[in-house]
Parts: sequence; C-alpha cells; structure tokens
Amino acid sequence: MATRSRLEWPAGLDVSSLLATGWRPVPFREFIVKVHSRCDLSCDYCYMYEMADQSWRAQPRAMSPAVADLTARRIGEHAVAHGLPGVTLILHGGEPLLAGQDLIARLIAATRRSVSRATVVTVLIQTNGVGLSERYLKFFDEHGVLIGVSIDGDASAQDRHRRFASGRGSYLAVAAALSRLGRYPHLFSGLLCTVDLASDPVGTYEALEDFAPPKIDFQLPHGTWAVPPPGRSALSRRTPYADWLIEVFDHWYPRPRTRIRLFEEILQLLLGGSSDSETVGLAPARMVVIETDGAIEQVDTLKAAFEGATATGLHVARDPVDAALLLPQIAARQIGSRALSAQCRACPVLAVCGGGMYSHRYREGTGFANPSVYCPDLMALITHIRDRVQADLAVHPR
Repeated sequence: MATRSRLEWPAGLDVSSLLATGWRPVPFREFIVKVHSRCDLSCDYCYMYEMADQSWRAQPRAMSPAVADLTARRIGEHAVAHGLPGVTLILHGGEPLLAGQDLIARLIAATRRSVSRATVVTVLIQTNGVGLSERYLKFFDEHGVLIGVSIDGDASAQDRHRRFASGRGSYLAVAAALSRLGRYPHLFSGLLCTVDLASDPVGTYEALEDFAPPKIDFQLPHGTWAVPPPGRSALSRRTPYADWLIEVFDHWYPRPRTRIRLFEEILQLLLGGSSDSETVGLAPARMVVIETDGAIEQVDTLKAAFEGATATGLHVARDPVDAALLLPQIAARQIGSRALSAQCRACPVLAVCGGGMYSHRYREGTGFANPSVYCPDLMALITHIRDRVQADLAVHPR
C-alpha cells in the first residue's frame, strides 16, 4: 500500500512550490481523538471495521493515560502557536464511552490546561448511545461535554444495520438513551443519520425529529469508485440518494422544525456564504485525527479508500501537530479547487459541491483526483435546492 500512496494523487503535490506562491496552511481547529478503538455495536456499513482499512486490529483497545497527556500537550502547543481563539476536542472511536470516565476526564482536563486562557476548548462526544447512562450524562454535565448520537431513524431503519454482534437490534437502547438525554437539552448537539435507500425519507426525518434534536446530520454511506455505496453504480447517471434527500428537503424546507446540516450548508453556499463541512464546499479542511496509539492521522473516513489511507507517519510522542500541515495529503485538502479534477473545475456547481467528500473521490490509479462517486446525486440535489431558492427569491425579492 506504500507504493499505492506514492503513485496516486496527492502524493505528487509539491508543497514547497505552493509555499513559494504565497499559500499558507490553515491551522487545525478540530481534534478527533480516538479514545477507544473498539465498539459495542457491529454496524454493517461501518468504515472503521467493515471497509478497506483494517488497521484498527493493531490498535490498543483504549488510549493510555500517557498518550492522552501527550495528545493534550500537542493540541495545546498548536493552539498557542497559532493564537487560536477556540478548538474543538471530539471524543471518538470505536465507541468512546468504552474508554471510561477516568480517561475521558483526564484528557479533557489536560487539554484545557494546555491551551492559553484566551482559547476556548469545546468538547464533543460522538456516541452510538448504547452506553449513555444517567451516570455518564451527569459526568458530561459536570465537564461541559456536548453529545452527538448516531441513529438511523425508526426501529426498522436502526435495526437493519446498527446491531449488536449477536444480531440484536440497538434501537430500544438508543431510544432510551435519547430519552434520558432529553433531560439535558443543553448538552444535546444533534443526531447523525446514515442515509438508507430502503428507509422512507420523510418517515426517517420524522422519526429523528421526534427526539427533538437541535440538528440532524444526514450522512451519505461511505464508498469509492472501486466499491460504490449501495444503490450507486459507478456508471449510472441515476440519482437515488439525491431523490431520497430531495424528499426530505421538500418536506422540511417550508416549515423547518430543526436544523439539517447538509441542507443549511448548501443553502449558505448558494447564497454566497461559506461552509465548514467536509461534505460540500471548498473550505480548507481543519480537522486532524489522533489515533488510540497516538498516531497523528488524516480524517478517519479515508479508511473507506484503502489500507493505510489515513497514515501520516507522525506520532504525538515525537511530532508536533504542525508537521501534518505540510504533508501533501493534508495540503491537498486546503487548496480548494486546485486539488480537484478537470471535470470538477469545469462544473457549474463547483463552488457549492466542492467535489464532494474527499474520501468519496477515490479511484485506484488516480487517487483522489476524481469527482465524487456521488457526482450525479450532488448535482441533482444542489440544483433542486438552488431552483427552490431562486423561485422563493423571485416571489419575495430581498
């Protein structure tokens, strides 16, 4: 796999030449820390365990206290070096709740100590919800940790893919956890839902909205040109995922009862704003991953592409986080349209689509210099939303 990474884009990107033209990397603001490498669910679409990269097998089960301290130190020195007003510490896995309260408390406290007084550390945990007990909720309340929960809709949708290793569905456990979380609304950051074409779009939205989330994030299933997502043929111009999302959008748009991140990001870009999402837009990627063993890595969704796709060769024990900023694979995600294929650069919705999620562009031989495997879906969704907005503006001009 080392040969693959040397030959494919962006391995040939000349960062020295970029610097000579005046380009400068943008510092990281999101630090995704893999406090535990295993999970108590066995979701059949998981990019961590079920796709191309299997490096989780060599990871320690839990992050050690020593690595947690080094991680906090590296986050702090990066924030201080760049004078960052705020950073986000994202507790991730695997399933981060399996790491236990002692390690989580240690990492949070060490990170907050490591930054200057002028830097605010926002802490977020993304959990499957199975272990989100009242004890954990009180703990997160004490430590000011925001909570995102992954759930795919109603019981049928959830239990189709998000099961325990025994095959038992997880909906009842997660729904009970969300009921408990409802007593701590100030901690609830939102729901993450992976789109399933087998589920009713509006029914899925309504099932999620019933939990009163402040935000819903609809995520496209991870896939590449080599291994396309379910229902998405690499050669087809059909748009099953756009069709699904358009049904949700048309239901939501006239009377939004909660925020939907993907739609809001597209609307913002269409109206001339910017996006902080890696799904759409051309904004520089500002996230970095610290693995359970302390390795500094690229965003973890790249594990869908090939074995070793996230590796940088850096480690918190010997390398500052700044060292990652000058790697070709990181720089490629910060140079906007210069990192895109000729087809993407010529596209009329380039500024909104931005080539789609980076991991979804992978094709063996050309690496990430391709349109998204979801290209037809992204075009259809963006143009539909654009047309709705234009129609509204024609009736109600600003």
